[in-house]
Amino acid sequence: MVHIRVINPNTARAMTESIGHCARAVAEPSTVVTAVNPSMGPESIESHYDEALAVPGLLAEIAAGEAAGADGYVIACFGDPGLDAARELASGPVVGIAEAAMHAATLLGRDFSVVTTLARTTGRTRDLAARYGFADACRGVHACDIPVLELDDPSSNARKVVADLCASAVDRDGCDSIVLGCAGMASFCADISRRVGVPVIDGVAVATKLVESLVSLGLRTSTRGEFARPGPKKYAGLLRDFSV
Repeated sequence: MVHIRVINPNTARAMTESIGHCARAVAEPSTVVTAVNPSMGPESIESHYDEALAVPGLLAEIAAGEAAGADGYVIACFGDPGLDAARELASGPVVGIAEAAMHAATLLGRDFSVVTTLARTTGRTRDLAARYGFADACRGVHACDIPVLELDDPSSNARKVVADLCASAVDRDGCDSIVLGCAGMASFCADISRRVGVPVIDGVAVATKLVESLVSLGLRTSTRGEFARPGPKKYAGLLRDFSV
């Protein structure tokens, strides 16, 4: 049995439940998927400030997962916040949904475009594409300018707006696939894929399968150098409980 802990780094419980449903839908029947979110931090992650303040809660959930015997982790936010630090703490593999989705896109075609939430986050997406080696493959990053929490609101027209933008991106960029740039879009994936005629990639699903596969293969993050567990050190003030 494989136990995967899917961490939504914001505090929106309804979104966490939706993300967990999408992860369980692709996992093997014998795989246990636990979807969690921190009790502290921002209700959504839409800026560098939000991302920075989401990391302590994310790392607390990694520590809780280690205590619970989790085999691997998915960071279910497209900014991949705290990914490197999480890999230092976790005994099993940790995969961010942006990294996973971009890798999958390059296995399915020459290039891809990303459809994300707010325009202010497009720079972060391009930074990640460059970091992961996919800058040349990323044809465009397009923002629907819908706040993250509205994606999960059944009364909004978010699904149609995102689908329209995906179709426009395919026409404009001539891309081979679309990467959905927010975990809150995970439930949109199948509907949009049928409409636009190219693969539409949800990072939550891909990251879940990658973690599941890595665990099954007995592979985990190397601890030889950079990702070795941090050395003993005291942390003060609000971070005193994070001492290792």
